[in-house]
Amino acid sequence: MKELLWKHITNVRKQAPLVQSITNYVVMNNTANALLAAGASPIMAHAHPEMQSMQAICQALVINIGTLDEYWVESMKLAVTAANQNNKPWILDPVGAGATAYRDEVLSELLTMKPTAIRGNASEILALAKHNKTATKGVDSTSSSLEAVEAAQFLNEKFGAVVVISGAVDIIVSEAGITQLKNGDPLMTKITGMGCSATALLAAFIAVIPNRTEAAVAATALMAVAGELAAQNSTGPGSLQVGILDKLHNISETEFLNTTTILA
Repeated sequence: MKELLWKHITNVRKQAPLVQSITNYVVMNNTANALLAAGASPIMAHAHPEMQSMQAICQALVINIGTLDEYWVESMKLAVTAANQNNKPWILDPVGAGATAYRDEVLSELLTMKPTAIRGNASEILALAKHNKTATKGVDSTSSSLEAVEAAQFLNEKFGAVVVISGAVDIIVSEAGITQLKNGDPLMTKITGMGCSATALLAAFIAVIPNRTEAAVAATALMAVAGELAAQNSTGPGSLQVGILDKLHNISETEFLNTTTILA
């Protein structure tokens, strides 16, 4: 399995998919750099008049609702409509799901447009599935990833999306079953946008890998393993952030195979 995941990582580097990200103000630079480091190409575009033509040239789309406003919500809907028309995959990152009624209203509309994949922390996945019995703390999770498995299965069955739950154990839920990965480092939670970067990588992998479950596992593993390896030489969040970008770029097959931990 690990060898197959590495093959997918090298495939992304070879094909360099162009990923459009309608994401939040806080993480645009981080997200674009993560895509570049992993071998993909980013474009951050949200102007209404170019959504149709943009999706004609991109291989995947990221919708991240971190910093919502009415103009960007319309951009998201236009971009998703174009992606669906062009049979392009699109990934939903439900940042802060459950925090406000407006946020949940937007997410409900986006879910009806059938995302290819959904990636979020446990609280976000729980809120998205309307199974949330704990509070959403901003964009941080107050639940463990294992608590959100049932909610992820519900989302997968209802909308057909592969669901990735981030946490100390990352969990990928799809029609193929459940895969658990245990990599990463606690210091990653001190850097804003780590999850957003993981979502962007997920889009890049799904853009070029036909098996979407394998794509989700490979993208999730790459981000977590890069963080774990970078943390070994980091003194804090600042150096870790730089180290993760470097490791996304220069990770070796041996490093990946020896570090990746698949629990199930």
